[in-house]
Amino acid sequence: MIGMDVKRAPYRVIQWATGAMGKSCLRAVIDRPDMELAGLYVYSQSKAGKDAGEIARREATGVLATNSIDDILNIDADLVIHAARIGQTHTEHDDDIIALLKSGKNVLSINGNTFSPNWPRERQERLQAACLEGGVSFAGAGLNPGFAAENLLVTATSVCSHVESVSISETVLTDQIASPEYVFDLLGFGKEVGTIDLNADDWGPAQTLNDMFEDVVASVAHSLGWTLDGIERRHRMLPSGRDLEIRAGKIAKGTANHIDWRWYGVKDGAEKVALKIAWAMNDEHVQGADHDLWQIAVKGVPDVSVAFGVQRPEDYPGRTSAEQLAVAGSVVNAIQTLVNAPAGLLTSPITTPFAASEAAQE
Repeated sequence: MIGMDVKRAPYRVIQWATGAMGKSCLRAVIDRPDMELAGLYVYSQSKAGKDAGEIARREATGVLATNSIDDILNIDADLVIHAARIGQTHTEHDDDIIALLKSGKNVLSINGNTFSPNWPRERQERLQAACLEGGVSFAGAGLNPGFAAENLLVTATSVCSHVESVSISETVLTDQIASPEYVFDLLGFGKEVGTIDLNADDWGPAQTLNDMFEDVVASVAHSLGWTLDGIERRHRMLPSGRDLEIRAGKIAKGTANHIDWRWYGVKDGAEKVALKIAWAMNDEHVQGADHDLWQIAVKGVPDVSVAFGVQRPEDYPGRTSAEQLAVAGSVVNAIQTLVNAPAGLLTSPITTPFAASEAAQE
């Protein structure tokens, strides 16, 4: 039951950054009657000064984008949706997040940050101290990390009287990503197979993804009552059998067109939690014809299997993907929980089911 001291809608929300995911979240905030856009942070000078509605392809909002962090810190707002660029290290944006928290704004990250007990102690303490100073909370939400394993996979075990192990596999076709920097430098496509050790933290993108998704494995194990001995990495790149023309450029025959990211939570020598993510530029190394976004398997009594995907509504305008729409939905549905949480670090899952707002029904 909601108490008298609970913050009610409308929630004043700042959107931090407007990449593909950030713009999806921005549109969701603008479109929601229970939310008020309070500010917009952008990286590029070319976007600074533009109305948020223009950037989001919506009607004018009266909120102008800024690339000044001080401007954002001085805005009165309940929460910041932090959709920053994925960095070379997972902690690259911590100073900005800490400043936001100290200014009295809850922060919701879409780039992992879902299970703080798995973080190094120093990082936990820095972010926890900033939360307490600002009287606010910090958490992560999104599609994966944030929902697929922490919510969907864990819920699937509810019908089991015994669970031996769980796994979730995700297949993402990436040929429509437009940014060459993102595709070739950050994701690693087009590189010579064997020139990068994905299982070490020497390559920045691998370090970032390991930090993000090892949190997911640890969260699932925690929810199921397992204390893991460790998390093993078995990542690999697979070569293209031919030259490929993709939206971001070219992938030469023999270079990476498929990347498997695979993490295994191990206890007493047995694999208890498996998280497998396939990034594929085509179907060459994808097993089977079914491209459901996620395949969930629970080995137990009984065994459970779930295929889960998301699709764009037929009449939805623009080019926003179904996955981007789902990230935005997960984020806006978590805002009420985070705004009304006790000050400090929150662990996933925090996303709640959709509920029609009072403002939408007036």
